[in-house]
Amino acid sequence: MRALTFSKRNFKEILRDPLSLVFGVGFPVVLMTAMHLLSKSIEGMPDFFSISTLAPGMVVFGLSFLSIFLGILISGDRETAFLARLFASPLTASDFLFGYSLPCVGVGVIQSAASFCFACLLGFRPTWKLLLCLLVLAADSLLYISLGVLSGTLFSQKAMSAFNTIIVNLSAWMSGTWFDLEMIKGGFKTVCEILPFYHAVEAVKNTLGGDSKAVLVNLAVVLAYSAVIFIIAGILFKKKMKD
Repeated sequence: MRALTFSKRNFKEILRDPLSLVFGVGFPVVLMTAMHLLSKSIEGMPDFFSISTLAPGMVVFGLSFLSIFLGILISGDRETAFLARLFASPLTASDFLFGYSLPCVGVGVIQSAASFCFACLLGFRPTWKLLLCLLVLAADSLLYISLGVLSGTLFSQKAMSAFNTIIVNLSAWMSGTWFDLEMIKGGFKTVCEILPFYHAVEAVKNTLGGDSKAVLVNLAVVLAYSAVIFIIAGILFKKKMKD
């Protein structure tokens, strides 16, 4: 109950910064629109840049911005007396992590639904599997939420921007959003397959394609990374509570 009360406060804080939410949806939508128009205007453009292929990756890319405004929220609370006062309350480290994470899961689902709706305007064919995609994207969002918790725990608001910029760029370039990894050989492809961002995108694509086994495999990788990062963030957060 304490964690739920804390999560309500954090949800209100997120809503007070609508620019972050608009940017989380708007930037992927702008890129998706630009690539869609480019694929229509250039003869012989690869099918990979069609809206049906590009949309899943761009929706996942939009989730990467969750790490930014969650990290800003946590680091901002750390740098004010607000979090210091809460450390004297009965809230545990787990309560804090749950309270920060839960609102962002909801935000991530809303953000993903809005991005898919816009993709439909560009020609993406909606099916009932989009509902399953939202569940998968809720799981994917945990990866970026865990990274946001970690960055907010470790860094100040100024220092955190560099870390989160790296996360956003890794999500863009190491996930296969902009290109088909099957076209790439060697070490770069191997690194992409080791990192969780590629698996986050593949889980959505597999859901749309109806490959439930591949969905579970890719989600397992994403959730494993998320769990490890949450554990590390929890240990560091608990340490800061004692300092």
